[in-house]
Amino acid sequence: MGPYELLRTVVEVLERLRIPYLVTGSIASMAYGEPRLTNDIDIVAEIHPEHIQLLLAAFPHPEYYASEEMIREALGTFGQFNIIHPGSGLKIDVMIRRKSSFDDSRFARKKRIRPAKEFEADFAAPEDVILKKMEYYKEGGSEKHLRDITGILKVSGADVDRRYIALWAERLGVSDIWDAILRRLDS
Repeated sequence: MGPYELLRTVVEVLERLRIPYLVTGSIASMAYGEPRLTNDIDIVAEIHPEHIQLLLAAFPHPEYYASEEMIREALGTFGQFNIIHPGSGLKIDVMIRRKSSFDDSRFARKKRIRPAKEFEADFAAPEDVILKKMEYYKEGGSEKHLRDITGILKVSGADVDRRYIALWAERLGVSDIWDAILRRLDS
Protein backbone atom coordinates (compact mmCIF):
# COMPACT_ATOMS: atom_id res chain seq x y z
CA MET A 1 0.00 0.00 0.00
CA GLY A 2 1.33 3.43 -0.95
CA PRO A 3 0.66 6.78 0.75
CA TYR A 4 -2.17 7.76 -1.59
CA GLU A 5 -3.88 4.38 -1.21
CA LEU A 6 -3.74 4.78 2.56
CA LEU A 7 -4.95 8.37 2.31
CA ARG A 8 -7.89 7.21 0.19
CA THR A 9 -8.78 4.56 2.79
CA VAL A 10 -8.68 7.09 5.63
CA VAL A 11 -10.71 9.66 3.68
CA GLU A 12 -13.35 7.05 2.85
CA VAL A 13 -13.65 6.09 6.53
CA LEU A 14 -13.83 9.69 7.78
CA GLU A 15 -16.41 10.64 5.17
CA ARG A 16 -18.50 7.52 5.81
CA LEU A 17 -18.49 8.37 9.54
CA ARG A 18 -19.25 12.05 8.73
CA ILE A 19 -16.16 13.23 10.62
CA PRO A 20 -15.00 16.67 9.42
CA TYR A 21 -11.30 16.53 8.52
CA LEU A 22 -8.60 18.17 6.48
CA VAL A 23 -5.37 16.82 5.07
CA THR A 24 -2.32 18.88 5.96
CA GLY A 25 1.43 18.36 6.43
CA SER A 26 3.71 16.92 3.77
CA ILE A 27 0.91 15.45 1.63
CA ALA A 28 -0.72 18.90 1.43
CA SER A 29 2.67 20.52 0.80
CA MET A 30 3.16 18.21 -2.17
CA ALA A 31 -0.35 18.92 -3.48
CA TYR A 32 0.43 22.65 -3.61
CA GLY A 33 4.18 22.53 -4.05
CA GLU A 34 7.01 20.17 -4.91
CA PRO A 35 7.12 16.38 -4.41
CA ARG A 36 9.25 14.79 -1.70
CA LEU A 37 9.39 11.51 0.17
CA THR A 38 7.19 11.01 3.19
CA ASN A 39 6.11 8.08 5.34
CA ASP A 40 3.26 9.78 7.12
CA ILE A 41 -0.06 11.39 6.41
CA ASP A 42 -1.19 14.29 8.61
CA ILE A 43 -4.91 14.80 9.12
CA VAL A 44 -6.76 17.15 11.45
CA ALA A 45 -10.14 15.68 12.38
CA GLU A 46 -13.10 16.57 14.56
CA ILE A 47 -13.25 13.28 16.44
CA HIS A 48 -15.53 12.73 19.42
CA PRO A 49 -15.72 9.85 21.93
CA GLU A 50 -18.58 8.20 20.02
CA HIS A 51 -16.22 7.76 17.03
CA ILE A 52 -13.59 5.71 18.88
CA GLN A 53 -15.08 2.23 18.45
CA LEU A 54 -16.11 3.02 14.87
CA LEU A 55 -12.53 4.04 14.02
CA LEU A 56 -11.07 0.95 15.70
CA ALA A 57 -13.47 -1.25 13.70
CA ALA A 58 -12.56 0.54 10.45
CA PHE A 59 -8.83 0.01 11.08
CA PRO A 60 -8.73 -3.54 12.48
CA HIS A 61 -5.73 -5.29 13.97
CA PRO A 62 -3.47 -6.83 12.57
CA GLU A 63 -3.83 -4.97 9.25
CA TYR A 64 -3.61 -1.68 11.17
CA TYR A 65 -2.45 -0.62 14.58
CA ALA A 66 -4.55 1.93 16.48
CA SER A 67 -4.69 2.26 20.26
CA GLU A 68 -7.96 3.04 21.99
CA GLU A 69 -5.97 4.47 24.90
CA MET A 70 -4.02 6.82 22.59
CA ILE A 71 -7.23 8.01 20.92
CA ARG A 72 -8.86 8.75 24.29
CA GLU A 73 -5.75 10.57 25.50
CA ALA A 74 -5.61 12.63 22.29
CA LEU A 75 -9.26 13.61 22.71
CA GLY A 76 -8.62 14.73 26.29
CA THR A 77 -5.61 16.86 25.42
CA PHE A 78 -6.47 17.96 21.86
CA GLY A 79 -3.33 16.07 20.89
CA GLN A 80 -2.77 13.42 18.28
CA PHE A 81 -2.82 9.66 17.79
CA ASN A 82 -1.51 7.34 15.12
CA ILE A 83 -2.99 4.76 12.83
CA ILE A 84 -0.17 2.58 11.52
CA HIS A 85 -0.22 0.27 8.52
CA PRO A 86 2.54 -2.22 9.47
CA GLY A 87 2.57 -3.87 6.04
CA SER A 88 3.79 -0.68 4.37
CA GLY A 89 5.41 1.10 7.30
CA LEU A 90 3.13 4.09 6.67
CA LYS A 91 1.61 6.11 9.48
CA ILE A 92 -1.35 8.43 9.78
CA ASP A 93 -0.99 11.20 12.35
CA VAL A 94 -4.50 12.20 13.37
CA MET A 95 -4.54 15.54 15.17
CA ILE A 96 -7.68 16.45 17.07
CA ARG A 97 -9.31 19.67 15.90
CA ARG A 98 -8.86 22.36 18.53
CA LYS A 99 -11.49 24.84 19.62
CA SER A 100 -9.55 27.84 18.32
CA SER A 101 -10.10 30.67 15.89
CA PHE A 102 -7.23 29.34 13.74
CA ASP A 103 -8.75 25.86 13.43
CA ASP A 104 -12.14 27.47 12.73
CA SER A 105 -10.49 29.45 9.94
CA ARG A 106 -8.64 26.39 8.57
CA PHE A 107 -11.81 24.31 8.40
CA ALA A 108 -13.82 27.16 6.85
CA ARG A 109 -11.15 27.55 4.12
CA LYS A 110 -10.50 23.87 3.32
CA LYS A 111 -10.33 22.92 -0.34
CA ARG A 112 -11.66 19.84 -2.09
CA ILE A 113 -8.88 18.60 -4.34
CA ARG A 114 -7.92 15.42 -6.19
CA PRO A 115 -4.57 14.17 -4.80
CA ALA A 116 -4.79 11.11 -7.06
CA LYS A 117 -7.06 10.43 -10.01
CA GLU A 118 -9.12 7.88 -8.06
CA PHE A 119 -10.49 10.17 -5.31
CA GLU A 120 -10.98 13.64 -3.85
CA ALA A 121 -10.31 14.82 -0.30
CA ASP A 122 -10.59 17.92 1.88
CA PHE A 123 -7.22 19.66 2.17
CA ALA A 124 -6.08 22.60 4.25
CA ALA A 125 -5.71 25.71 2.06
CA PRO A 126 -2.11 26.39 0.99
CA GLU A 127 -1.90 29.45 3.27
CA ASP A 128 -2.86 27.33 6.28
CA VAL A 129 -0.34 24.64 5.33
CA ILE A 130 2.33 27.37 5.21
CA LEU A 131 1.28 28.75 8.60
CA LYS A 132 1.43 25.33 10.27
CA LYS A 133 4.80 24.64 8.65
CA MET A 134 6.08 27.90 10.16
CA GLU A 135 4.80 26.84 13.59
CA TYR A 136 6.53 23.46 13.24
CA TYR A 137 9.72 25.19 12.13
CA LYS A 138 9.56 27.45 15.18
CA GLU A 139 9.11 24.40 17.44
CA GLY A 140 11.79 22.17 15.95
CA GLY A 141 13.90 24.12 13.48
CA SER A 142 13.68 21.47 10.74
CA GLU A 143 14.68 22.90 7.36
CA LYS A 144 12.21 20.55 5.61
CA HIS A 145 9.39 22.87 6.69
CA LEU A 146 11.08 25.87 5.05
CA ARG A 147 11.71 23.81 1.89
CA ASP A 148 8.03 22.83 1.81
CA ILE A 149 6.95 26.46 2.21
CA THR A 150 9.32 27.59 -0.54
CA GLY A 151 8.01 24.81 -2.80
CA ILE A 152 4.40 25.89 -2.25
CA LEU A 153 5.27 29.51 -2.97
CA LYS A 154 7.19 28.55 -6.13
CA VAL A 155 4.44 26.32 -7.54
CA SER A 156 1.24 27.95 -6.20
CA GLY A 157 2.54 31.42 -5.34
CA ALA A 158 0.15 33.32 -7.58
CA ASP A 159 -2.79 31.70 -5.81
CA VAL A 160 -1.48 32.18 -2.26
CA ASP A 161 -3.06 34.98 -0.17
CA ARG A 162 -0.01 36.57 1.43
CA ARG A 163 -2.12 39.07 3.40
CA TYR A 164 -3.94 36.20 5.11
CA ILE A 165 -0.59 34.60 5.96
CA ALA A 166 0.79 37.88 7.34
CA LEU A 167 -2.31 38.38 9.51
CA TRP A 168 -2.22 34.88 10.97
CA ALA A 169 1.59 34.84 11.23
CA GLU A 170 1.26 37.83 13.57
CA ARG A 171 -1.47 36.12 15.63
CA LEU A 172 0.47 32.85 15.81
CA GLY A 173 3.80 34.48 16.68
CA VAL A 174 5.67 33.46 13.51
CA SER A 175 5.92 36.83 11.71
CA ASP A 176 9.71 36.78 11.94
CA ILE A 177 9.79 33.45 10.09
CA TRP A 178 7.37 34.71 7.42
CA ASP A 179 9.47 37.86 6.92
CA ALA A 180 12.63 35.74 6.56
CA ILE A 181 10.93 33.51 3.99
CA LEU A 182 9.83 36.53 1.95
CA ARG A 183 13.36 37.99 2.08
CA ARG A 184 14.77 34.63 0.91
CA LEU A 185 12.31 34.53 -2.02
CA ASP A 186 13.14 38.10 -3.06
CA SER A 187 16.90 37.53 -3.11
